[in-house]
Amino acid sequence: MKITTDMLHPELRQVGKWIRRLQPKMNQRKMKKLGRFSQKALYGKYSGPNRLREVWIPRKDGSLLRLCVFRPRERMSSDKEIFLNHSGKQWDASIDKAPGLLWLHGGGFSLGAPEQDASLIDDFIEVSGSVVVAPDYTLSGDAPYPAALEDAYLALQWLKDHVSEYGVRPDQLFIGGDSAGGGLTAALSLLARDRGEVNIAFQIPLYPMLDASRQTASAQIENSPVWNSQYNEVAWKMYLGPDYQAENLPIYASPAQATNYSNLPPTYTHVGTMEPFFDETVNYISHLLEAGVPVHFKLFEGAYHAFDIIQPNTPIAKEARAHLLTTFKYAVDNYFSEQPN
Repeated sequence: MKITTDMLHPELRQVGKWIRRLQPKMNQRKMKKLGRFSQKALYGKYSGPNRLREVWIPRKDGSLLRLCVFRPRERMSSDKEIFLNHSGKQWDASIDKAPGLLWLHGGGFSLGAPEQDASLIDDFIEVSGSVVVAPDYTLSGDAPYPAALEDAYLALQWLKDHVSEYGVRPDQLFIGGDSAGGGLTAALSLLARDRGEVNIAFQIPLYPMLDASRQTASAQIENSPVWNSQYNEVAWKMYLGPDYQAENLPIYASPAQATNYSNLPPTYTHVGTMEPFFDETVNYISHLLEAGVPVHFKLFEGAYHAFDIIQPNTPIAKEARAHLLTTFKYAVDNYFSEQPN
């Protein structure tokens, strides 16, 4: 299945055309090399308005997981902390606690680092005063499933255990991510529900990578900008490792295989119609609705994968960001989930 340039949204058409022309062929060796390069390029690259603290926490095997903890820049006033955002609004950590958001970056499970989403993280903090924890989860070039998901769960547990230290409401633990990070978000929601140790109040799986089978019509798009069927195949091969194409994959590896969507958290997502994850995102939303889960969903005609990141200054990308942040603020005001005893 192929798309033509005129199928793309007019605001995205020109850049989308050039991305398609310049996209290289992909294989596992190249993707692993790109993963290492992306980490080196991104590590430590944050100069935004908020405070970033790196925290290192132990995994079961004794290795350390890096967490990037973003929070509004502090001012000290006697014995209480004042959190100050861009517009000058203040949150007193001794009085008002903020949501805690676990954010999982995208990159096909094989690329990237937490710092790449700093702009969006700054926006989440701007509208809510949230504390955002972004784990530098294990990329698939270093270890396949379930390494990244277990890192995400470990970071979620850490956030739950440190709510008092960071001024986070324990009944407002949110999770989210884009692309592969969105897939990890959906998997983490299922895992947390089934383990029963941490309750999630809201999830944001943006244009999520959910379906290892890659059998939907949109997953067959060969020439979509940014992410296409070839990239998708290589990424799933790396992520699943020896379990690639195995029958009866765990739902935590490929959330599209889930059959029980009950008791999952209220959800926001948006997706474009000209990208490989369009069909699996729509299917996921349909299952959530059938299970009675509150859903906030926005569809963008003619948009390619990660259009809101690649062309952030276009009106369509600004609309997507505004819709996301408005819904996030709604979630802050309306969605809560007490932690289990």
